[in-house]
Amino acid sequence: MIRKLIALSLALLAPLAAAQDFPTHPITIIVPVPPGGIVDLAARLTSEPLTSALGQSVVIDNRAGASGNIAYALVAAAPPDGYTLLASYSMYHVGNPSMFTGLRWSAESFKPVGMVAVAPHVVTVHPSLPVHNLKELVAYAKAHPGEINYASQGSGSVPHVGTEMFKQMTGTDMVHVPYKGSGPAIQDVLSGRVQLFVTTPPSVIGHVQTGRLRAIAVAGAARHPMIPDVPTAAEQGYPGFELDAWVALFAPANTPDAVVQKISAALETGLQKPEVIKTAEEAGVRVSYQNPAQLGETVSKDTAHWSQVIKSANITVN
Repeated sequence: MIRKLIALSLALLAPLAAAQDFPTHPITIIVPVPPGGIVDLAARLTSEPLTSALGQSVVIDNRAGASGNIAYALVAAAPPDGYTLLASYSMYHVGNPSMFTGLRWSAESFKPVGMVAVAPHVVTVHPSLPVHNLKELVAYAKAHPGEINYASQGSGSVPHVGTEMFKQMTGTDMVHVPYKGSGPAIQDVLSGRVQLFVTTPPSVIGHVQTGRLRAIAVAGAARHPMIPDVPTAAEQGYPGFELDAWVALFAPANTPDAVVQKISAALETGLQKPEVIKTAEEAGVRVSYQNPAQLGETVSKDTAHWSQVIKSANITVN
């Protein structure tokens, strides 16, 4: 009996001891996209602060492909010890399970660590499209069904699913043209091959300022500091059209809570550094920490919302 009690006590104390020693070697953050863009930026924003707070190097490992599923499956199968983390992109996390079949991961494969950053989206059009606000866009699209092509940086991305939601809200018919990343999408919008692109402001702000693209709305709760003269969708009579992409850190399921809390506390401290906040703002994103419980609630809420949008729009990705 005494031996069983001792064994049970040791089992209960083991995770705490592991957390006290953690980390003893470098930590890797798996990023599901190529270098560049808000997901990669958010991961790199956390690298130096976590290194300083935890006393071990934090390495960024970009594993792009298959709409993020390669990276997600890799982290889901990693040892649950805190040394492999995922920089998760919101639509991959909450949308992919509704769009793909046969995934080697699910929402239950991960344990929330902390929110890192949030980025709103802006609706841009090629100047050849005779619209200057959302009401004009809706009127033109209804008068010319199927004639407006809209770009996304990939099937299943926020721009893809978000624009489909806008179509549902407004009863319009526009054609999706997916690309492998924002770069080629922007090039075709600039050339006029596609007329509409909903994306994060940093991707297009320079082209808006030179007049090569026209920004007609911010799909967020507030105007964006980079384009303060562009009204929000709500200001234009479309209050439900908000597209905030978030990036957050997750660990494999069954990672000890004490280890997760240690990483999350270091993340919270790091995201408060003025230089981190400044770098994020200059890139057009907003630092927005959430603790593991809050992040878990965000995932649940967003999954319920976007899975319904995806189902209604009949979005599937092979």
